[in-house]
Amino acid sequence: MSVTREPWGSTPQGQQIERFTLVNKHGLRVKIMTYGATITAVETPDRDGQMANITLGLESAEDYLAGHPCFGSTVGRYANRIAKGRFCLDGVEYRLATNNGPNHLHGGLRGFDKVVWRAELVECPGMAGVAFSYRGVDGEEGYPGTLDAQVTYSLTDDNELRMEYAATTDRPTVVNLTNHAYWNLAGAGSGDVLGHQLTLHAERYLPTDEGLIPTGELRPVADTPMDFRRPTPVGSHIEAAGGYDHCYVLDGWIAGQEPRLAAQVTEPRTGRVMEVLTTEPAVQLYTANGLDGRLGAFGRTYGKYSGLCLEAQHFPDAPNQPAFPSTELRPGQMYRQRTVHRFGTA
Repeated sequence: MSVTREPWGSTPQGQQIERFTLVNKHGLRVKIMTYGATITAVETPDRDGQMANITLGLESAEDYLAGHPCFGSTVGRYANRIAKGRFCLDGVEYRLATNNGPNHLHGGLRGFDKVVWRAELVECPGMAGVAFSYRGVDGEEGYPGTLDAQVTYSLTDDNELRMEYAATTDRPTVVNLTNHAYWNLAGAGSGDVLGHQLTLHAERYLPTDEGLIPTGELRPVADTPMDFRRPTPVGSHIEAAGGYDHCYVLDGWIAGQEPRLAAQVTEPRTGRVMEVLTTEPAVQLYTANGLDGRLGAFGRTYGKYSGLCLEAQHFPDAPNQPAFPSTELRPGQMYRQRTVHRFGTA
């Protein structure tokens, strides 16, 4: 195992950005930067041993600073949407930034994806990683409480990329953290993901209104375009679904349990396989519906459906929907979340 660090630009305010490269004994390589605690590349072999970067990213820190749709970033304080940018907690209404029509999305105008995190190397036998930490102050983007958040990315010799999140607060607040990587197992910029075979261990999903806010119903996926209970090409019913940006309710979730298999993706041509295991109750499937070719890297552009996101998280709008699993965090409690991406070939 090895970890290297390098300067990788700076923000307009003069904060230095660093990038870290993790490499395991099989040559699998992961690159992560301190701006947004963001994965910028994941390089894995195909069935013939040919390496490729399989996550959508940009070429330089300056490109990320110019704006991007959360490519590989840690998103929070609340991933996904909160209706009308407001919620009540202990009888007090809090108003958040509305940056997705009338709603709040991924932490607001300056969420965790747009700040520089502190970084510390983590190394032990068979594993190497980086622990990123960030303090979100009371009132940031409208959220109550000073939140001390940490996410540790580690790479193992078992070809696992582990993401372990933790957070504490000094006042009651809400927390929902995730990573927003866009995956294309044929290689970033190689075309669309419509032929990727996807399995989601979810019997139900959350129907939404026109603003993608859950209605509160947990609807069966059976006999709908949302059904990925068996390996199914992503493009099989994507037009009927209007493109995927849907939250899937994972089967058998129990708070506090170990990560369990949530999803599997296979790219038939290269043979690359990715499994996603998580402690979270849901996965948001997003198929890069909003990409239009204006962004890209190394001579390749990212068009519509050029990646898929599998964002392990709690339910959207949970602070406003008491029937959903709670996202409240109170002083003395510890928020924890663990998600593992396991890479291989078939």
